[in-house]
Amino acid sequence: MRIALWTTLAILILDQALKWGVVVGLDLRNELLIDVWPPFFTLTMAWNRGVNFGLFADDSTWLRWALVILPIVVSVWVWRWVRRDGPNPALQVAAGFLIGGALGNAIDRVVWGAVADFLNVTCCGFRNPWAFNVADIAIFIGAFGLIVTAGGKKAS
Repeated sequence: MRIALWTTLAILILDQALKWGVVVGLDLRNELLIDVWPPFFTLTMAWNRGVNFGLFADDSTWLRWALVILPIVVSVWVWRWVRRDGPNPALQVAAGFLIGGALGNAIDRVVWGAVADFLNVTCCGFRNPWAFNVADIAIFIGAFGLIVTAGGKKAS
């Protein structure tokens, strides 16, 4: 489980460092928009108080804390599942991505009351209205990786 632990820590540190660097260091929370490579890549401040794409967003305290507790519960479940599955490096990396991303977004909710989303990629005449962060990317990669690498054991 060492691989999963190091992957989790790397994702968590990268996510939080970039969030602090962009939101606080570049003062995106007040600037709201920074053109990096217009129109393809901008830093666009978005505080996500809901789940994916801001679904179910509201300012209720119970939802905020439910969305802190849920990723912790999922992370513990994934950790135990991968640990039980045995020494599979690919599965451990995938778990580390998912857990690191989930905990990164949970930390945001504790610290700021919402997830700090700021990456916006637009292409080919389509203006993307949503922003995301490194934790979101890691969760996607981790979930996909778990799907691809899980299983494979034959029942005996």
